[in-house]
Amino acid sequence: MNSHATGIDNAGLTPEDLAALRQGLLEQRAFRQEQLREFDRASPARADRVAHRRAASQLEVHVKLAASARMVLADVEAALERLETCQYGGCELCRWPIPLQRLRIVPQARYCARCQQVKEVGR
Repeated sequence: MNSHATGIDNAGLTPEDLAALRQGLLEQRAFRQEQLREFDRASPARADRVAHRRAASQLEVHVKLAASARMVLADVEAALERLETCQYGGCELCRWPIPLQRLRIVPQARYCARCQQVKEVGR
């Protein structure tokens, strides 16, 4: 599907904005990848060796943090793909541009703040 058919076309963001957002996403990807490598080094699969040093609640937190990191990494990868296909910066629900301020804070955002709230209420 081409970008003009969807009406997004990187939501009118300037090349400079896109470059800065791409850099932020790449940094976020590197951080999450390293975070997951750290989690793998102390993975629950090795729990037998470290069980005596960690409480069950700590293992549960570890598992939840790793799952969260994987979710964020997937969102970052999807945002980088949208950047490459000129689909970045538009809300996937209302199709309006996501404000630059929001993208600077959450560069992997798929939704504008209003639609994000609607989705969260609907959970």
